[in-house]
Amino acid sequence: MIPLSILELGRVRQGSDRRTALDEARTLAQHAERLGYRRIWVAEHHNSPGVVTAATSIVIAHLAAATTTIRVGAGGIMLPNHAPYVIAEQFGTLDTLFPGRIDLGLGRAPGTDQLTLGALRRNPASAETFPQDVRELQSFLTPKGPTQRIEAVPGSGTEVPLWILGSSLFGAQLAAALGLPYSFASHFAPQALHQALRLYREGFVPSQQLNRPYTLIGVNVIAADTDEEARHLATSQQMSFTALVRGTPGLMQPPIEDIDTHWTPQEKVHAGQMLRCSVTGNRETVRSGLMSLLEETGADELMIVSDVFDFEKRLRSVEIIAQAMS
Repeated sequence: MIPLSILELGRVRQGSDRRTALDEARTLAQHAERLGYRRIWVAEHHNSPGVVTAATSIVIAHLAAATTTIRVGAGGIMLPNHAPYVIAEQFGTLDTLFPGRIDLGLGRAPGTDQLTLGALRRNPASAETFPQDVRELQSFLTPKGPTQRIEAVPGSGTEVPLWILGSSLFGAQLAAALGLPYSFASHFAPQALHQALRLYREGFVPSQQLNRPYTLIGVNVIAADTDEEARHLATSQQMSFTALVRGTPGLMQPPIEDIDTHWTPQEKVHAGQMLRCSVTGNRETVRSGLMSLLEETGADELMIVSDVFDFEKRLRSVEIIAQAMS
């Protein structure tokens, strides 16, 4: 079975609240663990009223404490927002608490707007030093050397596995040069997927962490007992992406009968491009769609985004996906 993982977006639903979103993320992690998913990641987003994963390392601890075997990690930490030393301390602490279960995915984008970036006290130019910052972070997670005067405690010697995340060619080339696993954000930016995977595989240099290329790709999957129900449930995600196109992100909305009454033709095209890497349907439809994607990309692992408004139906979606690929 191809490894399946989950990206938890920490979405706040209309009529619900932020605490519920965090508790549902924990329940989802437990459910995914029982179903055999390999990992569950959360992403760093700031100043987004419908997303509760800004304090990413704390949310990871919340999920890891409620589970025992599934890997829990960041998908990802936006490293330009942070000092590498602080991230080494945070994830070293997580690995000390939950040994062998923590992943650290790193992104170069700020994960927010320029005004919020100022509130984070970070210089927008920090993204330019991303490769150096990754190497610095990596060094803080290795065993302390005899002449090393600054040590991450906890952190040093944990060697928490690093991943490079991206939606462009830059991340693919960096992951290849550093010999790190590569995760492509095709669940919202699929345009450069194939070129990025090719560049990564062709340029890969083996490292102490990884001896061959390893690729994980994001894919939106909405599964239900019938194709019709799945298409209905998927309208919530389509509305979320329409809100992004409009620049008005907010709480997750319940599904509607006819999505064409919600978006304009131009918004449909734009959102449709962002959602191109998506599979919607029953178990057989999902299996067919995901197998086609694997054949097309040669990905080693799939990271599922199953953005369903009704939480029980979201749990059911995750279950059907696991059944489809077992």
